[in-house]
Amino acid sequence: MERETLGSRLGFILISAGCAIGVGNVWRFPYICGQYGGGFFLLIYILFLVILGIPVLTMEYSMGRASRVSILPAYRKLEKPGTKFHLMGYLSMVGNYVILMFYSVVSGWILYYAYRMAIGTFEGADTKLVNSVFSEMMGSPKILIASMLVVMLITTVVCSIGLQKGVERISKFMMLALLIIMVVLGIRSLTLPGGREGLSFYLMPSAAHIRKAGVFNVMYAALNQSFFTLSIGMGGMEIYGSYIDRKKRLGGEAVIVTALDTFVAFTSGLIIFPACFAYGINPDSGPSLIFKTLPRVFSEMRGGRIWGTLFFIFLAFAALSTMIGVFENIIAFSIDLRGAERKKSGIINGILIALLSIPCALGFNVWSNVQLVPGKAIMDMEDFFVSEICLPIGSFVIILFCTWEFGWGFRNYLKEANTGEGLKVPAKLRWYFQYVLPVIAGFLIIYGIITFFR
Repeated sequence: MERETLGSRLGFILISAGCAIGVGNVWRFPYICGQYGGGFFLLIYILFLVILGIPVLTMEYSMGRASRVSILPAYRKLEKPGTKFHLMGYLSMVGNYVILMFYSVVSGWILYYAYRMAIGTFEGADTKLVNSVFSEMMGSPKILIASMLVVMLITTVVCSIGLQKGVERISKFMMLALLIIMVVLGIRSLTLPGGREGLSFYLMPSAAHIRKAGVFNVMYAALNQSFFTLSIGMGGMEIYGSYIDRKKRLGGEAVIVTALDTFVAFTSGLIIFPACFAYGINPDSGPSLIFKTLPRVFSEMRGGRIWGTLFFIFLAFAALSTMIGVFENIIAFSIDLRGAERKKSGIINGILIALLSIPCALGFNVWSNVQLVPGKAIMDMEDFFVSEICLPIGSFVIILFCTWEFGWGFRNYLKEANTGEGLKVPAKLRWYFQYVLPVIAGFLIIYGIITFFR
């Protein structure tokens, strides 16, 4: 079977960015940026993206482009005889399934709120009404499962159509629309009376916030966010490397994708904080920010129904782009390992993931007492498995695989990454890639697990 390829460089960049850009860019990055020192946090965050995120991203792309297959067969194809790096591929495959098991549910929340915002549910709504809508959604298995099924239907249909006609075409549209909507919302938010205070909270370096949080915690928060924002470690980016030609060096492509991901995260703060401060509403983080705080902001805003609907459409595009990006990886597993036909693989995996997502949806209501760790819902455990196990361990293994001779080797990685035109990965950084990057990734693994259970 002939390997599918992407139709354009723009498609590759936007699909890769779409896979990286997700809900965390909106409900986590702006808040921790404001709480951990504003502009100071932002500078540290960008620094860690450059010294950690971009190098590992080029490694995933290189493995994909050199092997022309998904992550598990890529390890098998590139590893030296007798080595067992391909075992990491199995963990990566499981991680891709698990992330969709809870991300499909969260994406369903967003689609449901886009609908409720569009029909005017939140017009003139007070705190009591906003909280009751969220509680009603979370307490209803029917709403959560139905919304999740809509998300899975959209994802399955798009990926089953084809790589170019489905995944590339739809992802390009969603990402371009997402960027346009964000710019419009950002301009609107910045022009709100009283929004300047929110902008100052978000971006002005704050020594008080740094002292309160602690310099180490600020550094760790920036490192953690810069690492996880690109979704590196589970082959989500590797698969798109397998679909592109060798006209461009991969360092430049990684920088562009990282810049788009950062732009979305940064602009989210420009939308959220000026609006919250303009209406005297304290910004929160996590689901509370999206589903409790912002509906109150839009209910106060002139034309809030329109602006709110646009915001949740933008957020839905971000969520769906990640769903499509990860689901494409799962389809690629079936095609590469079993020679499956795309549509058949899409339908079977779509049904499978929909069924596997039901426990997460029920974990907020009828199965809320099911807790493997006290105080942690089913979604928390699934998120822990992906965020604290699969991504950092996967990245740690990829770093070793691409930089040491007992793996694929630094020379092979560098040759692939620097084939074509554009920004080169410097050969003189070999020592840094071999010794410093594994230490950083190892630290994230250990500290993340300790923090979760503590």
